Amino acid sequence: MIWTLKKIYYRTVQAVVRIGTKLVHFKEPKLITGAGSVNKLPDIMKKQHIDKALIIVSKTIMKSGLLDNVLAKLKENNICYEIYDSVKPNPTIENIEECLKVYQNTNCNAIAAIGGGSPIDCAKVVAARATNCNLQIKDLRGFLKVKKPIPPLFAVPTTAGSGSEATVAAVVTDSTTHEKYAIADFKLVPDFAILDPELTVGVPRQLTASTGMDALTHAIEAYIGKNGTNYTNDKALKAAKMIIDNLEIVYKDGTNIEGRNSMLLASNYAGEAFTRAYVGYVHAIAHSIGGLYGVAHGLANAIILPKVLEYYGEVAYKKLSEIAIYINLGNKNESQKDLALKLIAKIKDMNKNMNIPLGIKELRNEDVHLIAQRATKEGNPGYPVPKIISIDECEELVRNLIIKL
Repeated sequence: MIWTLKKIYYRTVQAVVRIGTKLVHFKEPKLITGAGSVNKLPDIMKKQHIDKALIIVSKTIMKSGLLDNVLAKLKENNICYEIYDSVKPNPTIENIEECLKVYQNTNCNAIAAIGGGSPIDCAKVVAARATNCNLQIKDLRGFLKVKKPIPPLFAVPTTAGSGSEATVAAVVTDSTTHEKYAIADFKLVPDFAILDPELTVGVPRQLTASTGMDALTHAIEAYIGKNGTNYTNDKALKAAKMIIDNLEIVYKDGTNIEGRNSMLLASNYAGEAFTRAYVGYVHAIAHSIGGLYGVAHGLANAIILPKVLEYYGEVAYKKLSEIAIYINLGNKNESQKDLALKLIAKIKDMNKNMNIPLGIKELRNEDVHLIAQRATKEGNPGYPVPKIISIDECEELVRNLIIKL
């Protein structure tokens, strides 16, 4: 009886949020796309009257020399800059505060994030703290806690996965509690998103695989949840098809510029979808496991995705069958169940073809209850999932991720 009442409460909250979301205007970053488009960043900054920018960038991109032309052009445009290249794969509170000090101590007035989801997430939180100095990072946890507008923010993803350049959210890791959580606010959407496939050519195969499956998870969770709209459904379906058509191609041949460009666009579309329609238990469990063990978010999502879809069972068959038809895995004459199972089998095949493991090697049985606690706390009522699960049900799900020796 208590659990039934809880589920009614969760669905009521989700319904209210669904109505509210439809009334809100979502900011969309101005999109700059195509090979070499990162070189347009200095001129864009000049037009925005930026005179000093903090560039948050991954060490790999800095060492690659791919930004040499950009940095030279910034100097030509009389735009000073500071470089911060020490972002961790899962940015921690301490990591973000260290970056914030660089921004404040050097009197920057804009931020450009060039890298994967971690540098972009770090940049979002640094920007929020820069203009909301009275609020600590923990105060920003959850929804709509950023009171003042952030400085101009430019996002240049170098992996096709997180879609963070299009979203309202940033994910932070608390290194004390080993917990990952989201900060979400409309003000965190970047002003410009630059999608340059040349920056993704050097991404290692396994990172290409895991980040691509991360984007697929965004698309599928946004589509099968209960908060979808015509806009988000369209973006999610397009993203899913582009990923399934291109991910294994760029995994095998990372120099395929056309495929890389399609993956960046797909990741962006998926980001547009899930920032409005939200995600689900795949993300909730992945965040919990990532916070506890430091497992890369995309890899965790890739492993967890088919398990959660199987667990949803028949309540998700209709939506999954629609995705299957859209990506040409079957036709309307087939049953919803058969189509849904074809999609799940396709995801498993993609994981297998790209050497993504069946389980989480770090996962320990004694941590299952804590992971389930944190995941259900994040998911209920926050995510409008097809099927609400309890802590006990979540534990069962998580145990299925343990690699059996």
